[in-house]
Amino acid sequence: MRTRFDQQLDALNTELVTMGTLCENAISMAIKALIDGDSDLRERVYSVAAEASQKERDIERICMKLLLQQQPVAKDLRTISSALKMIYDMERIGILASDIAEISQFVRYTDIDDGIQLKNMTVAAIKMVTDSIEAFVKKDLPLAESVELYDDVVDDYFDEIKRALIETITEHRAHSEACIDLLMIAKYLEKIGDHAVNIADWVIYSLSGRHKQ
Repeated sequence: MRTRFDQQLDALNTELVTMGTLCENAISMAIKALIDGDSDLRERVYSVAAEASQKERDIERICMKLLLQQQPVAKDLRTISSALKMIYDMERIGILASDIAEISQFVRYTDIDDGIQLKNMTVAAIKMVTDSIEAFVKKDLPLAESVELYDDVVDDYFDEIKRALIETITEHRAHSEACIDLLMIAKYLEKIGDHAVNIADWVIYSLSGRHKQ
């Protein structure tokens, strides 16, 4: 019975990694679509985000089977319930990537100063998503805790981008609308970081029983 349970837990981990990869790809493609002005890539973001939403439903089914058929003990129950919470945040990440792609069709990124740190902020946000899911799969408590700390990096990028865009608006009024759109995209990246922190919080709960109130 335990062997079967462990196999299903392995399947759960695999599906979580797959969903995480879809989210990461959606984020990176959305920003690339913005920078390159690539409409085909933007459409691909929508498709990948939809795959992530489907993966959420697949993971829910695995979790429900584990809960109903295997009668997990306390620690395993925390693992399964944490996974159910995590996939909500992961799906939201996919939706935010779609929102970025949607805005990108109205922005000519090349019109704005190359000093805007959206690329670096994107890398930082993706790192948070990757590390939070890896922490769950590897049962790595320090890695999960590091995601919470790394959120400061993403927040600092947002503050830097906001200041740069305000300066651009002040000096180049013609770019005001594009700057507002870029600020919204940066805000979505910041929200992605917040969702990664939520995932990490649930990882910490699954491993230690501690959860933020």
